[in-house]
Amino acid sequence: MVSVRITSTRLPWPLSPVTENPLDDPFYYLNNFMQVIDWLEYRYADVLSNEEHCFIHEFKGLPRESRALLVRMIMRKGIHFRAGKLHYAEIGDIAAAASPLLGLGWVDEQMPLTVEELFEVLLKAEILQCLGSSIDQPRGKKTEWLAVLSEQFPEARSFNQWSPTLGDRLFSLTIMGLCDRLRLMFFGNLYQDWSEFVLADLGIFTYEKVDFCADSRGLRSREDVDACMFLHQCQQLFEAGEALVDVVGRVNGLTLSNPWLQRRRDKLLFQIAQHCERIADFATALALYRQCKYPGARLRSIRVLERCSEFELALELAIQAEHMPESAAEQQVLLRMLPRLRRKLGGPPMKRPSPREMLRLDLHLPRTDLALSVEQYVQAHLSEDEAPVHYVENTLINSLFGLLCWPAIFAPLPGAFFHPFQRGPVDLLNEDFRERRADLFRACLAELDDGRYRQTIRERFIDKWGVQSPFVFWGVLNEALLEQALDCLPAEHLKHWFDRLLLDIKANRAGMPDLIQFWPQQKTYRMIEVKGPGDRLQDNQLRWLEFCHEHRMPIAVCYVQWAEQGA
Repeated sequence: MVSVRITSTRLPWPLSPVTENPLDDPFYYLNNFMQVIDWLEYRYADVLSNEEHCFIHEFKGLPRESRALLVRMIMRKGIHFRAGKLHYAEIGDIAAAASPLLGLGWVDEQMPLTVEELFEVLLKAEILQCLGSSIDQPRGKKTEWLAVLSEQFPEARSFNQWSPTLGDRLFSLTIMGLCDRLRLMFFGNLYQDWSEFVLADLGIFTYEKVDFCADSRGLRSREDVDACMFLHQCQQLFEAGEALVDVVGRVNGLTLSNPWLQRRRDKLLFQIAQHCERIADFATALALYRQCKYPGARLRSIRVLERCSEFELALELAIQAEHMPESAAEQQVLLRMLPRLRRKLGGPPMKRPSPREMLRLDLHLPRTDLALSVEQYVQAHLSEDEAPVHYVENTLINSLFGLLCWPAIFAPLPGAFFHPFQRGPVDLLNEDFRERRADLFRACLAELDDGRYRQTIRERFIDKWGVQSPFVFWGVLNEALLEQALDCLPAEHLKHWFDRLLLDIKANRAGMPDLIQFWPQQKTYRMIEVKGPGDRLQDNQLRWLEFCHEHRMPIAVCYVQWAEQGA
C-alpha cells in the first residue's frame, strides 16, 4: 500500500518507512493531524497568530485520548455531537476524554441551539419526546414540524434545556473557525479536507513527491491568511444569494499584494459578473468585467456592450483585442464578432473566411443499444484487428505530454507546490507557466528530436503509475494503447501538439478528436471527430481541426445518422 510522504529533507520530524501501513495504527487520524501541525509550525511559524500558536502548544500537551476525540470531531461534519453517539474503541471513556477539552473551552456543553440546529441532532422520536406537546400532527414529517416549531420557539436554548429527559450530553466545537484556518494554511484552499490523508493511506490517491523550498507557500503573511478567508466568505455569501452590491463592495474593499490571491479575487468577480449578465444586470456585469483581469473578461465585456447596443464601444474594444488577443479562443470568437459589429454600424459586409474543407465520413448505423454513445458505435464500426480504434478524446495526447514533461510539470518552483496533496502546480493555468519552466520544457521536448522520448515515456508509465497528474489519465491509458501510440504517432506531430498545449493549457487540453485509429503495420494513424444527429463542431474542436490540417495530420469528421430499424 502506498501512502503520501512529505519528502523535504529539511522537515523537522521523522517519517515512517513507506512500507508501513499508517491505517494499522488506531490513532492514524491523530497522527495525520499532528503531521499537519508540525508542518505548519515549521513552515508557517511567522504566519500563525498567537491564538493558533497557543492552540498548537496546548493541544500537544493534552492526553492522547483527548487529542484523538477533538480530531475525531474536527474531521466530522458539523460542530454538534451527541456524547451517546461517540463510540471509538481506541479512545475509550468519552466523558473522560472530553473533560480537558471542556476545561480549555474548545468544546462547550451549554452552547445555545436554535430549533433548526436541534432538529439536526435529534431523531424524529426524540423530537416527539421533547416537544411532542407542541406538535399537532405527530404522524407528520420532521420538515413540517420545523416550520411550526420555529415560530413557537424563536429563542435558542442549550441542549439540556431542550431535551432534559434524554439523559445525553451534547458537545459543541468552538474552535472550528481556527481549525479551518489551519486547514487553509496547509492546503492553500478550503475544498480539500482531512480525508485526503486517508485516501492517500488507502492508496486510492497517490501524489508526486515534491521537495518544498522555503518560498513554497501560498499564504506568505498573516494578511494573506485573513484575505483568503475573507474571499472564501464572500464566495459563500454570493452563492447564498446575498445582495450583490454588498458582496461586490466587500470584495472591492480588499487590498491584495499576493498574485495568487489576486487571481482568486478576479475569478470571483468574473463569476459574479457572469451571474449579473445572466439576470440582465448589464451595467454591473460590464463594470465587473472591466475591473477584472480573469481570462475571458474582455470578451465578455464586448458581448455585453453588443447586447446593450453600444456597438461603437464594442467595436473599439474588439479591435484592441484583435491587435493583441489573449488566446486563440478569443481570436477565434473575434473573427465572428468583428464583421457583425461593423455591419451593425453600417459598414460594408465582410466575408468571413470559409472553414477549411474537412475529410468527411458519413455513416448510417442501426442503434441497437441506447446505453452506448455515438462515439462507441463508430469505434465498434470502424475498428479492425489490423486497425484498432480507441476512444481517447482528450486523454491520449494529454497523457503522453504529461509523461514526457513530468519533471517540468512537477518542478519545485516557488509558488507552485504548497502541500503534499496536489495533483499539479498551483500556477498551471497562469500565463507564465511555461516561461517559468522554459529550460525544463525545452529539455523534455528535445527528446522528441533524437528518439529518447519513447523510452522515457515507457519508463514513466511504469514508474509513475497511478500518481495524480493534471494531464495523465490512468483510467484510459494502458500498455497496448501506449505502444501503438509510440509506434504510430510521429515525433514531429507530438511536438506540434505539445507546443500547442503549452500555448494555452486551459483552452487547448480540451477539444481534441474523439477517436484515434492506428495501423501498426504501416505505423500510421488517423484521428476522428464524431458528430451525432443534430450535433455540430464546437469552437475548441474547430481550432484543433484547423491546427491538424495546418500541420498535415490525418484527421476526419464522422457524421452519424441512425438507420431506421428494419429498413
